[in-house]
Amino acid sequence: MSLETLWLLLLGLLLAGYFVLGGYDQGVQMLHPFLGSRDTRDGQDAGAQGRNGLGDRNAALDAIAPFFLGNEVWLVAFTGVLFGAFPYLEGTLLSGLYPLIVAILVGLVLGNAAVQLRGRARTARGRRRWDALIVFGGALPALCWGLVLGLLLHGVPRRADGYVRIGTDDVLTPFVLACGVTTALLFAAHGAAFVALRSEPELAARARKMGTALLRAVGAAGSLALLLTLFGAGASMTNRAASAVLAALFATALVVAWWCLVRGHRIRAFAATCSATLLPVPLLGAGQYPYVLVDTAGGGLTVQQAASDGATLTILTAFGVVVIPVILAYQLWSWWLFRGRTGRRHPRYF
Repeated sequence: MSLETLWLLLLGLLLAGYFVLGGYDQGVQMLHPFLGSRDTRDGQDAGAQGRNGLGDRNAALDAIAPFFLGNEVWLVAFTGVLFGAFPYLEGTLLSGLYPLIVAILVGLVLGNAAVQLRGRARTARGRRRWDALIVFGGALPALCWGLVLGLLLHGVPRRADGYVRIGTDDVLTPFVLACGVTTALLFAAHGAAFVALRSEPELAARARKMGTALLRAVGAAGSLALLLTLFGAGASMTNRAASAVLAALFATALVVAWWCLVRGHRIRAFAATCSATLLPVPLLGAGQYPYVLVDTAGGGLTVQQAASDGATLTILTAFGVVVIPVILAYQLWSWWLFRGRTGRRHPRYF
């Protein structure tokens, strides 16, 4: 296996890891106002407030609290690998996707700030404003990630100088929009499965019910994207056999997740939504290999063309051997430390 392919696999691993971990963060943010009952803070005396905090709405946020900022490490690592190992892909692509990348960053910043600052609000109206920002901060990145995936799967317009220029007409197509909606709904369903895994039984039951409805919606939106592809208005795949297998695995993961949520198998349901959330990344990578970027003219940018020279990749490999295990060890340690349902092994946060 060449160094270029090895680093492409690592790039895909980091992005898939971020989709799984950041995906449930964004999903919980989107569902936060809908999973809990009415905010209880204003209707309780001081003693009850101290015991119950901010009610069920905060219980949903407490599910992601120990991992919230740590999960962003995967996005930082992905960006570092993209800049270091694939500078030509970064230079070609990010300039064209600049509006969507900025929208993702704005959503992340606003969402993170709103989650942290909501507890400082002294009135119900103030908390509702923060709630709106929390939902916005989860929905905007999720939708934009889906739009980016849709653009990359469909193929992007490249100018004569090799750079990508994305216009409104490229984004507002049925296939790209279907991918955006599918990803946003998938992250929301993933978040519901995570809340069902981490929360007390009453909130977990509501999360399971919401998760099953969301998974049906994911299946409908994903079916539209598949139909558009079958009729030639969707994804441009160079490896159709691999694409078909991965699409079938994605559909299977959705069905398994739905069945497990209905049956109350919370661990299996979350494992299935994890699988469904990461599968779009290998679908893009394996389905379009040896290209890392397919253009609408039928060509593209290959792995070898996008990657750094061999000497640079060799130096980066030594760096990656140290950094990647540290990231994995930190993630495993945090999951072990805060294992169990919210409120049993660690206090409430927000």
